[in-house]
Amino acid sequence: MSIESSPLSNNLLVALPSLHDPHFSRSVALVCQHDGDGAMGVVVNRASEYTLGEVLQQMGIASDSDALQSRVVLAGGPVHPERGFVLHDGDREWDSTLAVGDGLYLTTSRDVLEALARGDGPAQAVVALGCAGWGAGQLEQELVEDSWLMVPNRREVLFELPLEQRWQAAAGSIGVDLVNFASHSGHA
Repeated sequence: MSIESSPLSNNLLVALPSLHDPHFSRSVALVCQHDGDGAMGVVVNRASEYTLGEVLQQMGIASDSDALQSRVVLAGGPVHPERGFVLHDGDREWDSTLAVGDGLYLTTSRDVLEALARGDGPAQAVVALGCAGWGAGQLEQELVEDSWLMVPNRREVLFELPLEQRWQAAAGSIGVDLVNFASHSGHA
């Protein structure tokens, strides 16, 4: 279940105002894996058009929890939009889990959703459809080009804050006010 962590894994990427890609404008993404082949992450501040109840029903998983069924499923990124990704805490092992770092995991197997539906899943969990991917060196280049601000991961951004507050809160965690941030960078 463990992986070798890289310097970029378990950090949040905050899209700077200069990033105009419609998939990532004003987004916050958790980098889940990063190595010589590229990076993979999940956008954590965009709602999909689905609720967790709709996703569970489509998968044939029953749940009696109205609160669980009404949870918003995130739009995790443009790669594999048909696949579910569960960001969660806890130390229980699931069929297909990646250790992101500091007690945070990314699971793609059905068993974690079944446990959530039964009420014995991870204490903190968000479900996303799709993920974000970068080829070898692509994310590093985008960081150099001032497309992203990298900040330390913060649990409240992932699990507690309303989606519309996460972009500014993530940047604000290191003292950056994105509202007053220049939308372009200059080169001398």
